[in-house]
Amino acid sequence: MQIFLSIAPVFVMICLGYALRRGGIPSTEFWNLNDRLVYFLLMPALFFVRISTADLSGETLASLASVMYLAFFLTMGFGMLAGLAIRRDGTVVTSLLQGVGRFNTFIGLAVAEALYGAPALQIAVLTAAALVPVVNLTVVSLFAVYLPHPGARPVVTALKGLARNPLILSILAGLGANLLGLGGLPVLHQTLSILGAAALPIMLLCVGANLKLRGLSGDAGPIVLSALGKLVVFPGVVVVLAMALGVAPMEAQVLLIYGALPTGVASYTLSRQLGGDAPLMAAMITVQTLLSFAAMPIWIALGEALFLAG
Repeated sequence: MQIFLSIAPVFVMICLGYALRRGGIPSTEFWNLNDRLVYFLLMPALFFVRISTADLSGETLASLASVMYLAFFLTMGFGMLAGLAIRRDGTVVTSLLQGVGRFNTFIGLAVAEALYGAPALQIAVLTAAALVPVVNLTVVSLFAVYLPHPGARPVVTALKGLARNPLILSILAGLGANLLGLGGLPVLHQTLSILGAAALPIMLLCVGANLKLRGLSGDAGPIVLSALGKLVVFPGVVVVLAMALGVAPMEAQVLLIYGALPTGVASYTLSRQLGGDAPLMAAMITVQTLLSFAAMPIWIALGEALFLAG
């Protein structure tokens, strides 16, 4: 119960964002601009500050990356097998693969901080830094396999978009500043810290504002399988790997939070851009986000029993 109460404000903020947008408060244009503000400024600021000042000299980043890469690719394997089993075309399978493999970074950062404070937020940011580039490149490559286009123009466009992705660029800039010892530059660091502090509450409202409950449609089979893969298989694999590889307790718990996250809202944009089944993707995002309200506390409680009890 204490875990649920601790993370409940995160999901209340998501529900509030949904209610405000559907109520037209303050306006649709406001929410569209807010999405851009979070994506292009607030989240990159948070990523840069946390990564540029993190301690990268130890084995923390390596252990985080090893568990999450293995878990990601094993779960994507589950998605591929599920795609073969349901015998759907590439538009559906690409949505299924995004549904089982991608994650909502925003919710992960907020939950980690709400439960375990700034140290967990730092681990969560490093986890995202390891995952974001790899996940995005993998997903775009799978679109090229399942939905080949003459001349590959949509895929090339998507890859160019990744090269300009502000989150990826902020991760690379943060790593560069860290290696050069420039992470704590006066004025710049304080300014970006203020912007980064505003990221979490605003992005949670935006997550809710982007949910679409009305007019949802889609094939039930892929929706159920995507939820099974993302909210059961992925975190289950993370638990097994974290225990097998002896990951430090707090790191293992944050990795489990990431494993239990619903798929990210950017999946819808990519699906629409590359010719996937965008309405099905929207249904997967909404269903998984709603189910995560119940699934995440269960996995977090299990993680506390396994990793933090001692």
